[in-house]
Amino acid sequence: MDKTKRILKKTALYLPLTLWALLVLFPFYWMILTSVKGYGAYNSESIPQLFTLSPTFANYQEVFTAVPLGRYLLNTVVFTLGTTALMLFVTVLAAFAFSRLRFRGKDLLFTAFLALMMIPSELVVITNFVTITELDLRNTFPGLILPSVASVFYIYLLKENFSQIPDELYYAAKVDGTSDLKYLFKVMLPICRPTLVTVTILKVIECWNSYVWPRLITDDPSYFLVSGGIQEIRENGLGRENIPAMMAAVVVISVPLIALFLIFRKKIMAGVSRGGVKG
Repeated sequence: MDKTKRILKKTALYLPLTLWALLVLFPFYWMILTSVKGYGAYNSESIPQLFTLSPTFANYQEVFTAVPLGRYLLNTVVFTLGTTALMLFVTVLAAFAFSRLRFRGKDLLFTAFLALMMIPSELVVITNFVTITELDLRNTFPGLILPSVASVFYIYLLKENFSQIPDELYYAAKVDGTSDLKYLFKVMLPICRPTLVTVTILKVIECWNSYVWPRLITDDPSYFLVSGGIQEIRENGLGRENIPAMMAAVVVISVPLIALFLIFRKKIMAGVSRGGVKG
């Protein structure tokens, strides 16, 4: 009887989760399925088919030959790596200052810093656009990168993580003559590695999916990212009718992020939970 109850409980738990997982994964399946259908085969379907017996990879070849998708990918990699590296540098130093250093007005300054999260992002975009334009940095990688190197949320997350490290470690290091920067890189960063990995991956995903700012600050196709490039592909490349080729481009753009998340998903969860629990 107890075994039957356990089976029923597990069924009641996992059946809705399975159905929900299938519902969430179906768009990805449909995207991949459409990308391997021929243009003629796709247009000849009066009723969409859930599988194909004659898959083709010609669409993937077409998206690299019809439009400069490779350049868009390279631009996105440069933008993502540059932004993430600078963001980590700024975030680590700011989080260390707020969590460990003592200076007058620190709590008030940090409160005001957190209040910046209440400002609508649209207002920040306008300010950044005016600043970058006046500096004549439109259609440049510095113009793309600089407005994204600081993040209040990531500084707060890392600051809370740093605050969990016992003060005794810091005082002992200072007694031994260790500088603040050496203590940061030799003690704090290794201890907080899961959170650093989480922040890095989340920033990479954010940069890869960035759309509004790159589209606003660049009108030269040489600096288009994949987010803006996919719109360019749709309007001036493959056209609005070649849906299979468009889906092939979306698959190429999505695969790196999906692979990154699947590889580091446990570290992301561990870093978020560690940063959100104090004590």
